[in-house]
Amino acid sequence: MLNRATIDRVVAAALEEDAPWGDITSAYLIVETAIARADLVARESGVFSGGEVFEAAFRLTDPRIEVDLVVEDGEWFERGDVLATVEGPARGVLTAERVGLNFTQRMSGVATLTGRYVAEVAHTGARIADTRKTTPGLRAFERHAVVNGGGHNHRYSLSDAVMAKDNHLAVLARKGVSITAALQGAIARLPHTTHVEVEVDRLDQIEAVLAAGVGTIMLDNFSLDDLRAGVALVAGRATVEASGGVSLETVRAIAETGVDVISVGALTHSARALDLGLDVRIDLAETPV
Repeated sequence: MLNRATIDRVVAAALEEDAPWGDITSAYLIVETAIARADLVARESGVFSGGEVFEAAFRLTDPRIEVDLVVEDGEWFERGDVLATVEGPARGVLTAERVGLNFTQRMSGVATLTGRYVAEVAHTGARIADTRKTTPGLRAFERHAVVNGGGHNHRYSLSDAVMAKDNHLAVLARKGVSITAALQGAIARLPHTTHVEVEVDRLDQIEAVLAAGVGTIMLDNFSLDDLRAGVALVAGRATVEASGGVSLETVRAIAETGVDVISVGALTHSARALDLGLDVRIDLAETPV
């Protein structure tokens, strides 16, 4: 999902946004021969994510800048740890600094939050999954970070799988169409490799959905008692996903109901950027690399 072409496209756009006509502060205050050496330092503990993205911010600004990643994506680190080192022309390092930090702080924040959710359910068989509630244009970055935190990705886009939600079912109900028949008709026309998931918000909807032969049934905003009842009713005939009302305080109890997947929008829409800093040292006496 996160390949070099995607990274370069998004990072280049961010650099263009931040310095559309160049970095005039560095250009006018920093001599061209100055060399910068910098450490990416953790101001708090967490899970690292976005190393290649961080490197791309400097490489695309000035290919003479060298970035050495000390920590790999997915590794836990402690406050004070050096996560990467940067060396090269000072003007380029200073120009790329904020964009590089913005991405890796955001991605490490998502990875760290995901890791906390995963730890809460580690004693169960439930997996933690993300949702489509991602920052527009940054889905590949944020979903990469979820995986770094030990989570799993849901469908990447509307084109990847069929997922009938409450609004879809409401349209069918208003037209007087049987949910089972509508789903069976769709499944018959779909490629055999396409996964079908249906969201329900009441226990009495489950049998009609299962009768269509769907792969996953989502129990949305169910109470813990109803989640347990739903798992028992499905009885292995489909993957059971729980969604809605999930937080770090509630996820353990939700996992203990026996559901297979817990989707958490907060992994991406509510993650706090991790506090990382770039400590820069500039030598004015050196010649350009």
